[in-house]
Amino acid sequence: MKLTAIAIDDEPVALSVIRSHAAKVPFLEVKGLFTNAFEAMEHLNKERTDLLFLDIKMPDITGIDFLTSLTNPPMVVFTTAYSEHAVQSFELDAIDYLLKPFSLTRFLKACNKAHTLLQLKQQSNAAGHVPDYIFIKSGYEQCKIRLDEILYLESAGNYVNFVLKDRKVISRLSMQEALDLLPTTLFTRVHRFFIVANSKVERIDRNYLYIQQASISIGAAYADAVGKIWGRREG
Repeated sequence: MKLTAIAIDDEPVALSVIRSHAAKVPFLEVKGLFTNAFEAMEHLNKERTDLLFLDIKMPDITGIDFLTSLTNPPMVVFTTAYSEHAVQSFELDAIDYLLKPFSLTRFLKACNKAHTLLQLKQQSNAAGHVPDYIFIKSGYEQCKIRLDEILYLESAGNYVNFVLKDRKVISRLSMQEALDLLPTTLFTRVHRFFIVANSKVERIDRNYLYIQQASISIGAAYADAVGKIWGRREG
């Protein structure tokens, strides 16, 4: 399975580095290299793209602003010479953050991460395929978590807390990475910081969902998704 990608950077030399590295990654196919972010946006609107390599410091629009302008963004890896935007990039669910100049090894690590996430997403969305459990890395261990034990997930900086019936498991993931691990029919993102297990929601009011003793905020951008939770449960 090929991972399709484009790269946006106002420096042609930086794009040449990405082209060179990408040629050595067998499962990666770069469909376009853009110095103009608005031309790249046209491409994204027309062509399926799994992964975006995105510079942050650009003259016409920042990479952060570019990403937030997309209604259905692909996975993104920020490529930049500046480290001060790292926290913000992960808040935007970037899967990785490459500091220039980055090596082939570091580039490959980011690509492997994106490829794995794409495979998991496709498997979870496959007809009739609903796994009973997932594995997540917590510290130095791989933890098996049964889906029916999960109450909700809560963002904690660069980590995600999996809140279970009898314990919490923390993993170094973005919220988007965590969401990609879960079946979309069983879990819903209801806030920038929360994902809930649909079947565990006991009631909903205008601003909150309630799961056992927890009151979970509903984000304005996720109101439509929250409205579908009861329908999914009844279905």
